[in-house]
Amino acid sequence: MAARRILRTLVAPAALVVAAAILAGCQGSEIPKQLKPVPHTLVTAMDQLDMKATSRIFIRIFKEESALEVWKERRDGTFALLKTYDICKWSGDLGPKKQEGDRQAPEGFYTVTPAQMNPKSSYYLSFNIGYPNAYDRSLGRTGANLMVHGACSSAGCYSMSDEDAGEIFALARDSFRGGQTSFQIQAFPFRMTPDNLARHRDSPNLDFWRMLKVGSDHFELTKRPPKIDVCERRYVFDVDAGTARFEATSACPPYQVPEALVLALAEKEVADERAFADVVASLEKKETLVAEAASVAAAKAAEKEKRAEEGGSALSFVTRWFRGDDKPAEGATTVGAIPPPATPAKTPAATSVASIPVPMVAPTASAGPTPAGAPAQPPAAEPAAASAPAITPAMTPQSPPPGKFVKGKFWWMDDEPVDAAADAPG
Repeated sequence: MAARRILRTLVAPAALVVAAAILAGCQGSEIPKQLKPVPHTLVTAMDQLDMKATSRIFIRIFKEESALEVWKERRDGTFALLKTYDICKWSGDLGPKKQEGDRQAPEGFYTVTPAQMNPKSSYYLSFNIGYPNAYDRSLGRTGANLMVHGACSSAGCYSMSDEDAGEIFALARDSFRGGQTSFQIQAFPFRMTPDNLARHRDSPNLDFWRMLKVGSDHFELTKRPPKIDVCERRYVFDVDAGTARFEATSACPPYQVPEALVLALAEKEVADERAFADVVASLEKKETLVAEAASVAAAKAAEKEKRAEEGGSALSFVTRWFRGDDKPAEGATTVGAIPPPATPAKTPAATSVASIPVPMVAPTASAGPTPAGAPAQPPAAEPAAASAPAITPAMTPQSPPPGKFVKGKFWWMDDEPVDAAADAPG
């Protein structure tokens, strides 16, 4: 009964809506937000897509893309995308809601009835998406009051701008007016493509998301929202079990899926799995290359740092001084106070034999005076100065200097002392 009262409130006849608009114009007040008509742009779009204003709707939500799609039934019974809205805010991370207070927006398949519509919401307008559903309850998940609403503020909900929330509310209201008793919400972490699943292949939610993908595939192939049941703590889609009942925690009863749909699903699954494997291989190759590049970069950086540490001493004195490397420690002796090193004594230059005066040999005692009239004897020619090596340290201090008479003997560098008389020319 409560649901019927809410439905009557929401689905006032069009004449009343028009009358309210006229009255509002006379009195200068606005139409109540829950009664505002669908914008003219959407009415035109529905005409172009061969949709009635009161035909059925269903909603798809994609967290990662922050997108909410409103699909509407066409006159041929299939659904077409009417409009995509930007989700202003959603809370939590990719993955399902599990417990009260985790501030996580739900993922899964939910149902909205007229009783879940709230025209008096504190967040402009809202409707409860129906969390927890039978699947959530079978896993012991908790939480309540998870909404699609306005005000652009979220604590586990999907929040829209007030304008967009008003449009979505009006589309749902008109579908109830047309006889729809409930509409489906499909909430996904992202668009269920092989590429997206491959990107998130390491998530602990991957098996859950693969299950959601089956429901998404049903819609992609039929363009109709799938029939949802829960058994064995999992979703099943478009199944016919006759009169058997589905219990979320019990074994699934025998059921059938239309053969044409089974074949189409199998073909799509094979193609998607092949694409998934190709994307994973490509991503892993890219990750390997990135890791190798990072390793090379790290090695180069380490080598550069090592060279900088080892090459610090090779910097110029000015650079090291201003950098502080060579500044003396407190109390250290400054450079100006250090005495210069002692200059080593120079080694005397070697004396050549040519610079040593050659002694004159005295005449012998037996030589008489030169007879008168005899030609004078020319003086004995001085021997040519011969080159001789410089005096070496091998000559001891006791050795007499060369070129001197020592006790009647003449001393040459390369000879033993000789008797001067014996060595004189005769």
